[in-house]
Amino acid sequence: MPLKSDRVVLVTGASRGVGKGIALALAEPGTTVYVTGRTLQEGDAPLPGTLQKTADEITARGGKGVAVICDHGDDQQVEQLFKRIQRDSGRLDILVNSATALPDRLVEPGPFWNKGLSMLDILDVGMRSTYVASYYAARIMSEQGEGLMVNVSSFGARCYMHGPAYGAGKAAVDKFAVDMAIDLKPYNVASVSLWMGLVRTERTQAVFDAEPDKYADIVATAESPEFGGRVVAALAESENLMERSGRVWIAAELGEELGVKDIDGSQPPSHRAFLGEPAEPSPAIVE
Repeated sequence: MPLKSDRVVLVTGASRGVGKGIALALAEPGTTVYVTGRTLQEGDAPLPGTLQKTADEITARGGKGVAVICDHGDDQQVEQLFKRIQRDSGRLDILVNSATALPDRLVEPGPFWNKGLSMLDILDVGMRSTYVASYYAARIMSEQGEGLMVNVSSFGARCYMHGPAYGAGKAAVDKFAVDMAIDLKPYNVASVSLWMGLVRTERTQAVFDAEPDKYADIVATAESPEFGGRVVAALAESENLMERSGRVWIAAELGEELGVKDIDGSQPPSHRAFLGEPAEPSPAIVE
């Protein structure tokens, strides 16, 4: 069954990038969207975007945006976040785990031992933070008897992309989604992981703008930050939501199946053919 229309949503890591795009796409009338991040004002981070601006745009689109400053590397702050949601809204229908620590040197060429141990930050805010947020969300959703948890992931879980720490973090959140779905199934709560394609975030757009001729073909097929949110919204509204639980989905493919277009009306292509495909969960599951 689809989730109720007057939803309460939490999108972590939504000051900018994919998290912001997903939060905006879920900003429907009657929907309360909590967004978390650490950027209070412009200039606090090297990239543009603030948490309050995201919340304000959600409200301008007809939803109710609620900005909560939260460091997802601090478990106590995360616990307080979920207590606030429970206290103020009484429920949580969708959790989107998007908070990720992306080290500045992540996309530099060269082997991992030349980039410093800061590459491991993604295993704290990215991998571990996904587990912690899901832990608290599951307590709420299991009590109410419905919900959807989505982990934002990428093809880096399968192919080499940005080095071993990045790949390990993405592979881990995929496995979280699959295994958590088994525990959540009796409570009618769905859990999935979503592989995004190349997304036109503030970070990637800066790269494109620096060498427009070099990236012209890539830009033409890149997804907007809101595309993933449109897919999440369509998934939440699908009649067979629970049948899709426990899987890793390529956003472009799931979007096409659910009739989701990007904000410019295009149908983003899947990169399965040259970046790999998600592993299918084994039917031999010991519960």
